[in-house]
This record gives sequence, C-alpha cells and structure tokens, in this order.
Amino acid sequence: MRGSRSAARQRRHRRVRSKVLGTSARPRLAVFRSNRYIYAQVIDDDKGHTLAAASSQEPKLRGQTLTVDTAAEVGKLIAARAKEQGVTRVVFDRGGFAFHGRMRALADSAREEGLEF
Repeated sequence: MRGSRSAARQRRHRRVRSKVLGTSARPRLAVFRSNRYIYAQVIDDDKGHTLAAASSQEPKLRGQTLTVDTAAEVGKLIAARAKEQGVTRVVFDRGGFAFHGRMRALADSAREEGLEF
C-alpha cells in the first residue's frame, strides 16, 4: 500500500491537472466530491478567477442527502451560472474522481443545460 485513498486521489488529480488547463476562451469546470457534498466551479486559470460556483450546500439543496439526483441539480445550477457569465465551452476536471455515479450525473446535466465539453 502506498498511502491512503485520499492521497491516491490527489495523485490522480495532479496527473489530470498536468493536462487540463482552463483558459479565458475555455475555462475549467472543476468538481470536488466529498461524502456529504459536491462542489463545482468554473475557473479561468489564466487570470486565477472563479467565474461561477455551485454546490449541494445551496439553500435550495441544503436539506437533501448527496445522491445522483442532487449532483444533477448542481450540474444544472453551474451550467446556468456559467451561461450568465457568457461561458458555453469548458474543459472538465474530474479532480481525480472516477467518472461515474454522481460525477457523471453532474457532467451530463451540465451538458443538457448547454455547456459543451
């Protein structure tokens, strides 16, 4: 064993981040998932600015447990807020997490709301 699960995820995240970079033309949609919450941010790495953010701790979603449906709601929120900022194309940063379940639900709902990646 080479450490904990979180250390392994951080190694995977560093590997993903070496290839994924958000620019002004195509910012990065970064997603973090804990056991209780899920967070999404649209980040312009050139300027170091967060353009839009959403999470399962929003007042509208606060009482819900973290399920695939909750993650899909967060995906819709982040897509709507990104579009308000004029962002339609992003690169997806899964943060070292596997692309299935809640991560995939967030990505699919963001795509349905009009984000391209």
